[in-house]
Amino acid sequence: MKTTDHYLDEIKEIRKMMEHSTRFLSLSGLSGILVGTYALIGAFIAYKLIYIPGSLYYREYYSNEVLGEMLLLAAALLVISFITIVWLTTSKVKRKAEKFWSAGTRMLLINLAIPLVTGGLFILIFLFRGVYAIVAPSCLIFYGLALVNAAKYTRREIFFMGLLEIILGLFSALFAGMGLLFWVIGFGLIHILYGSIMYFRYERKTLQA
Repeated sequence: MKTTDHYLDEIKEIRKMMEHSTRFLSLSGLSGILVGTYALIGAFIAYKLIYIPGSLYYREYYSNEVLGEMLLLAAALLVISFITIVWLTTSKVKRKAEKFWSAGTRMLLINLAIPLVTGGLFILIFLFRGVYAIVAPSCLIFYGLALVNAAKYTRREIFFMGLLEIILGLFSALFAGMGLLFWVIGFGLIHILYGSIMYFRYERKTLQA
C-alpha cells in the first residue's frame, strides 16, 4: 500500500513533467555572464566613439558620422550574443538529455520576440529621423518587457530581471545624456549578476554531479 510520501513523490514528478512540457528551464547562466561581458566591451567601444575622452559630453559630430559604426557595433554584439546563448544552452540541453525544441521553447521565443522586434523597429525609425535620445531608454524598456513577457515560460528570475531593465530604462529617459551608463548597468552588470545567480543556483550542482 502506498504511503503519503509515495503520493507526494508522484505529485512532484507529475508537476516536474508538466513544467518541462510548458516551460524551457535549460537557459544557460554562463551565457548570461558572457553576454554581460560582451555588453561591457561594447559600451567601452561606444564610449570611445561618441563621448569626449574623460567626460560624459558627446562629440559634436557623433550623431552624423558615427551612426553607421554604432549600428555595426550593435549588430555584431547581437550576433555574438545570440551565438553564445544558443551554443551554451544547446550544450546544457544535451548534457541533461532533454529536447531543445518543445512547446515551452516555442512559446518562450514567441513571447520574447514580439516586444524585441517591435522595440527594434521603433528604435530604427527614430534613429533614421535623427532622434537619438530615445535609443538607450527604449532598448532597456523593450528588452525588459520582452523578459517579463517570456518569464512565464522559463525561470522566475527572468521576470525580476525584466522589471529591473524597465526601471533602468525609465531612469535613463529621465537623465538624458547618461544613456550609456544605464546601458552598462542594464545589459552589462545585470546580465552578469543574473547569469551568476542562475549558474550557482541551477547549474553548478549538475556539473559537479
